[in-house]
Amino acid sequence: MRGVADRGFLEKVFHKLLLNFTWWVNRKDPEGMNIFQGGFLGLDNIGVFDRSAPLPTGGHLEQSDGTSWMAMFCLNMLAIALELAKEDPAYEDVASKFFEHFVNIARAINDVGKKGISLWDDVDGFFYDVLQLPDGEEHFLKIRSMVGLIPLFAVETLEPEVIDRLPGFKRRMQWFIENHVGLPAHLESTQRSSRGVRRLLSLVNRGQLKRVLSRMLDESEFLSPHGVRALSRYHKDVPYEVEVNGHVNRVDYEPAESETGIFGGNSNWRGPVWFPVNYLLVESLQKFHHYYGEDFKVECPTNSKNECDLWQVSAEISRRLVHIFLRDAKGRRAVAGGEELFQSDPYWKDLLQFYEYFNGDDGAGLGANHQTGWTGLVAKLLEQSGE
Repeated sequence: MRGVADRGFLEKVFHKLLLNFTWWVNRKDPEGMNIFQGGFLGLDNIGVFDRSAPLPTGGHLEQSDGTSWMAMFCLNMLAIALELAKEDPAYEDVASKFFEHFVNIARAINDVGKKGISLWDDVDGFFYDVLQLPDGEEHFLKIRSMVGLIPLFAVETLEPEVIDRLPGFKRRMQWFIENHVGLPAHLESTQRSSRGVRRLLSLVNRGQLKRVLSRMLDESEFLSPHGVRALSRYHKDVPYEVEVNGHVNRVDYEPAESETGIFGGNSNWRGPVWFPVNYLLVESLQKFHHYYGEDFKVECPTNSKNECDLWQVSAEISRRLVHIFLRDAKGRRAVAGGEELFQSDPYWKDLLQFYEYFNGDDGAGLGANHQTGWTGLVAKLLEQSGE
């Protein structure tokens, strides 16, 4: 805003985030395998079990979303450290730490504890939580939810002009690459600019990205007219069930308010559209596009035969989110649902409310209606969507 970077603020934020990162590493990776069990991460009732309480089966969950969140956390910290290292070389060492930690998490999510266990299901082309039972058995919890989309959040491009200015980081990164097998899937370097090799750090490789997006952009699954649902509509006809101790635990598609009060209950993640995760998906798609460019295309929507690059996909999701608030051809706003006071009353119809989440089928606002913090992200999405 003032033409001068606020380095002091960035440094303070970095140190506070470092404390939080350390807490996650020490408390939520009890076996030291770089697979995290971070409770429900605010996704209250998204799973078949209460993920913030001991499991009724015993054992524990290897969590796709908790692990992916930490991978994204690593890349965010890496980006900040590289920025701070421009003026203080001491941050090059810290940047190296987060680069290496990300690679270790990326390898772990595809080979938990080097035991051949992966949170990626190659049959379904999706990421799931894995239930580890006390007797050593492992089972995929095959719920198609935001849990399997959060791996897309962990993506960053290392530009050669940045890396070349940091010889200490560049030297350690090159040594790490040359002395660790199995890196190519998560460290791609197929792109070159006039300045040298560009490197993509990502939890998902090209093939996995296309397969996850084919589900995310399927209008019979995640892609609603008003954004990406937190749970696939597939579970409307095929609920997920697990029987434990004579009790059936079940996940249904519930596009509006939760039908029960389980696991926090009133913040429903079993079908509605949530702005925070949609916003992060939009940003992640733009980061992938920054690396892959216009040559990487997917069908949007799936099975439409309409090929789009990832920037166009991000713009389409932004457009759908924005249309929650815009008037349709009949002059009605999806956000107001059946509330005629906000649909047609001349004194109220232009007073928009900022809801907690939105109906996965019709876009009506749900939950608390004063969430300007995250629903206010619509301002940036308006620009990106071109509306």
